[in-house]
Amino acid sequence: MSFLQINNLTQRFGGLTAVQDFSFDLPRGVLPGLIGPNGAGKTTIFNIVCGFYHPTMGEIRFENKPIVGKRPHKITSLGIARTFQNIRLWSEMSVLDNLCISQHGNLGYGLWDAILRTSKYSAKERDVHQNAMHLLEKLNLQDHAQKRPKNLPYGMQRRVEIARALASHPKLLLLDEPAAGMNSSEVEQLIDLIGWIRKEFDITIWLIEHDMRVVMNVCERIIVLDFGQIIADGPPDAIQNDLKVIKAYLGNIEE
Repeated sequence: MSFLQINNLTQRFGGLTAVQDFSFDLPRGVLPGLIGPNGAGKTTIFNIVCGFYHPTMGEIRFENKPIVGKRPHKITSLGIARTFQNIRLWSEMSVLDNLCISQHGNLGYGLWDAILRTSKYSAKERDVHQNAMHLLEKLNLQDHAQKRPKNLPYGMQRRVEIARALASHPKLLLLDEPAAGMNSSEVEQLIDLIGWIRKEFDITIWLIEHDMRVVMNVCERIIVLDFGQIIADGPPDAIQNDLKVIKAYLGNIEE
């Protein structure tokens, strides 16, 4: 049984077809990469999976439950979390507060508990704080807990964003171009971090990335999109020598 199953997914925006008949089965524990030229439809697929877009056609099932039509916070509560191509941290809040806020969708207390500061409220908020600090320690961010993300180096901000996604205890983590804007040293650290997260948290990761160092080092399977359609799907060694993939990235070449 597939962990995540996508069948015949199509997304149109007016007269533009961003994704066309995309089907994909993701088994639990496999780490695939989704690559392709700019505008190929990669982030659109992530946005559909996370509930930001409602597809024109198609079905998505997560742990055999249909999720198309569910709101983003409901999908998060089922166990899907993501990062974004452009970092979307709350820059005026502390790093610690960023991780705490990301957990509030699954707290289990109501409005009156918060207003009256009941024992249930206090216990849950204490758990949130402890979980956030635990994650910061695991990702070597504990010294930055009270800093604002905007004052951290870019690579560190990426790490905070990943930590915030992990704070919701996901079963599936979607990483949208996590190496974007990183220097060579930060990319090498990211490669190690992704591998460590996969083992440490025992979660499934699906990656969109342009940096081939990351893709070739962490992905076991690569799906290639061009103009919203799959043009190749296979292991890294096969993909890097696939003529259709080379053409998609480099334009027309002689066969």
